[in-house]
This record gives sequence, structure tokens and C-alpha cells, in this order.
Amino acid sequence: MSLYRIINSSRILYQGNRSSSIISNTNYNNYVLLQKFRFQIDNRGKHTKSIKKEKEKFRMYVVQRYMDYVKEYSSVLETRFPSAVKMYRVFSVGMKEFLRDLKRYITLRINLVKDQSFSNMSRQDIELYEKMPSDMWRIAPVLILSAIPFGNYIIFPLAFLKPKMLLCSHFWSIQQKAEFSIQILTERLKNNRVVLRSLQAKMDAIPDTEIKKKWERILALLGSGVHPSVSDILNCKELFIKEPYHLSSLSYNHLGHLLKMHGLKKGLLRRKKLKYRAFILLEMDKAIIREGGVEKLGTDNLRNACHIRGLNGSHLTNQNMRDWLLQWLNISQNVDKDSYSLLLHCPIFFAYNHPQNWVLIY
Repeated sequence: MSLYRIINSSRILYQGNRSSSIISNTNYNNYVLLQKFRFQIDNRGKHTKSIKKEKEKFRMYVVQRYMDYVKEYSSVLETRFPSAVKMYRVFSVGMKEFLRDLKRYITLRINLVKDQSFSNMSRQDIELYEKMPSDMWRIAPVLILSAIPFGNYIIFPLAFLKPKMLLCSHFWSIQQKAEFSIQILTERLKNNRVVLRSLQAKMDAIPDTEIKKKWERILALLGSGVHPSVSDILNCKELFIKEPYHLSSLSYNHLGHLLKMHGLKKGLLRRKKLKYRAFILLEMDKAIIREGGVEKLGTDNLRNACHIRGLNGSHLTNQNMRDWLLQWLNISQNVDKDSYSLLLHCPIFFAYNHPQNWVLIY
């Protein structure tokens, strides 16, 4: 029989004996002892619950103190080892962005194989599609060397010290992106004069016709520090469809500087590279028009669009950049695969004498 049944039986017996006035001292004493025993058991249960609560409070206290310690330790690390913490954040954030864009690039490649057209791609997708291969080549040595045992202890600090050379834009800070974009554009602009001289050198190859006079006027404007109008350039479009300025007619040196003017490397298959560059620029222009025109572009997108096309937009207003891009788009809308050369020379026609570009060079 359980203890509580004994207690309850004794209580009933006691109450029954009391009512019948037949109470023995033995039964009464047993009842009192059992009541005391029950009181002790109840107190013991309450005491056990109290201990559990105290243990839980102590456990929560320890966890909270541990969290506080971790937070304090993070601040201690930032204070004692700021370069190491900064380097870790740069690579962790940069790798996430790089992988995100890499997945997007692979998706675009797959879709392009199916559709064989850029018409369904947005402007940002086309820019990513054009930019991602060079970023992949740039970051590849760092990723490969970091996989070698203990290689990350050497390559990561080195890449952190030389981010422009060894890392792509995903790993650059906002300040570095602005600084490096200016440096890259400055290197591109150094080729403008050579390209213009190459255009001037072929003047004698043009027959003495009305179009030659119009072309001479354009070169004179560029030489005097101003730019020709859109109509002036389109009037001379024929010169870029055939000799002397079609891609197939340009000299090897002219092609090389034209590549570098667009931020591409010299090498073999120069004409093929320039055709692809013109094709991508044309698709970007079509995407801008397809998405509502330059009025839909924000400040960062306007600045990036100008940078791609050879203009430093760092200190230009949004309206200034829109006006400049509109001139470019008016030309590109009249360009096809036979006149790619005209589009490739537009940085000369619209940006050669621009004050923002001259500031970078001189």
C-alpha cells in the first residue's frame, strides 16, 4: 500500500473514531506522526522545485555572461588586431558577393545558350555578363594559392595589401571602388590621343569629296578643344562602314590602342575582341532604351554607364550625365555590325576634350 493511502486511511479512521468518541491514544499518535511525515514530503517536493529553478537561473546567468564575454572579446580583437579583423571581414563579405554574382553569371550563360539573344537581359545583367569573366581571371590566383596548405597565410595578407592587382571589385571597399575606377579610367584615357592621331593619319586615304570636308571639320573641332555634334558624326558614318576606318582597315597599332582605350588588353585576335566589345556596348545601349531611357537611371548607374563609355562622371550632375549619354545613344541607335568601328570611336568624339577627363590626364 502506498504512503498516501496509509495517511488517508489513518485520517478516515481518526475522524471515524472521533465521531464515535472511541479514540485510542495509539491511533491518535499514529495519525499525528503520519501528518508530520506528509508535511515533510510536501516540503521536500517544494524544495526540489526551488532547487531546479535556482539551477535554471544559474544556467541562464552563465549563458548571458558567456555572450557578454564574446561581445567584449570581439571588441578586444578589433582593438588589438584591427588589420586581421578587417581582412577577415573583407574576404568573408567579398566572397559572398562574388559567389552571388558567379551564380547569376552561370544562369545568364545557360539562358543565353537557350535563347541566343540579349533581348531578355536587363542592363545590369549585361554589365555583369561582360565584367564577370575578367573578375574570375583576376581572383583565380588568390583562390588557387589559398587552397594550398598554409598558402592562405601568405596570399591573403598579400592580396589585402594589393587589392587592385590581386582582387576584383567584390572585395573592394566603397572608397577603393571609387579610387580604383578613376585610376583604371585614367589609364584608358592615355590612349585617346594616339587613337585620334591614327584617325588623322588616314586623312589622305579619303577621296576629295563632300564627306572629306565634313570629316576634316570634325577633326578640326576635336583639335581645337570642342566636340562635334551627333549630326556631324552621322554625316561621316560612311567612312566607318568601309575604308579607311572600318575595323578591317585599321592598322595593328591603331587596334591595340583602341582596345586599351576600352579597358581591354592587347593581344591576338584584336579585331575579334573589338567586334565583341562593340556588340556588348550596343546591347547595353539597347537595354537602357528598353528599360525607359536614361531618365530611369540613378546616380550610381549613370556614373557607371559613363565610366564604361569613357567619361569620368565623378563630379558631374545627373542631368549632365544624362545629356552626355543621350548623345551616345543617338549614335548607337544608328549603328549595326557593319559600323561597329563608329561606336568604338565615340569616346573620342564625345569625351576627348571633356574637362572631367582632362583633369585626370593633366
